[in-house]
Amino acid sequence: MADAAQRNAFAGAALIVGGAATIQWSAAIVTPIFGTLGAASTSAWRFLLGAVVLLALTRPNVRQWKWEQWRAALVLGLSVAGMNFCFFQCISRIPLGSGVTIEFLGPLTVAVIGKRSARHVAFAVLAAIGVVVLGHPGGHLTTAGVLFGLGSGLGWAIYIFASAKVGGTTSGFDGLAVSMTVAAVATLPFALGSLHILRDHPWIGGRMALVASMSIVLGFALEMQALRRVKPSLVGVLMAFDPAIAFLLGFVVLSQHPSLWDIVGLLCVVVAGVGVTIDQRDADAPTPITP
Repeated sequence: MADAAQRNAFAGAALIVGGAATIQWSAAIVTPIFGTLGAASTSAWRFLLGAVVLLALTRPNVRQWKWEQWRAALVLGLSVAGMNFCFFQCISRIPLGSGVTIEFLGPLTVAVIGKRSARHVAFAVLAAIGVVVLGHPGGHLTTAGVLFGLGSGLGWAIYIFASAKVGGTTSGFDGLAVSMTVAAVATLPFALGSLHILRDHPWIGGRMALVASMSIVLGFALEMQALRRVKPSLVGVLMAFDPAIAFLLGFVVLSQHPSLWDIVGLLCVVVAGVGVTIDQRDADAPTPITP
């Protein structure tokens, strides 16, 4: 049992890192078009195009769904819509790495609430220290950016539990397809209001299709698979990799140069993520569901 839990922890860690890299990379790719399309419209088109792809690939059979499954998909769709709306508003105002660092306070709270051992708490505290160091004063923060980051963090915390619920009550990626459709419907007015911009700038449509495929289809699918293998509390700490990945991609893609303090913060969150993964040998992991 201990070996199985540890294997699931490592598999979950790999899936989380893969999902984080894909989602943060897509955020770096899409950031330059905020000035043309707007953060809210960008978020809406991301969900609309992603939902279309997911529905086409999965063709979910929902005729036998129970209320529990519909409720889980509804909560996931609304939480991820709010999370992404706030996140795009955040990174349109402050650097990508700083935005993800503030946003990470949401899953970090999930990790602390779901603590399993003294070592787990210690790793969560180390991750928190890394977040504080990454968010050091003078990092080009604005009040609005920070507030949107905190709102995104709240949505992220809800998303972790909702995604685990959808993954546990539905098979394959049917639940993800329905949830992203809910998010697309919730944000549809922002997409329709900017339709003329995509008509006048067709290259934006191509970039949005790429971003939607990377984040909504691949990124969220990887995270849902992770939540089928490990508990939300573990995922909350493993998502400490997100700020590190965001700072790296911000540097490579957006030329947002990290400082020495940023590097120290990265080391803290990465060590915490690795440590809590290894510390899972006594944890109870959920039974994996094969898609």
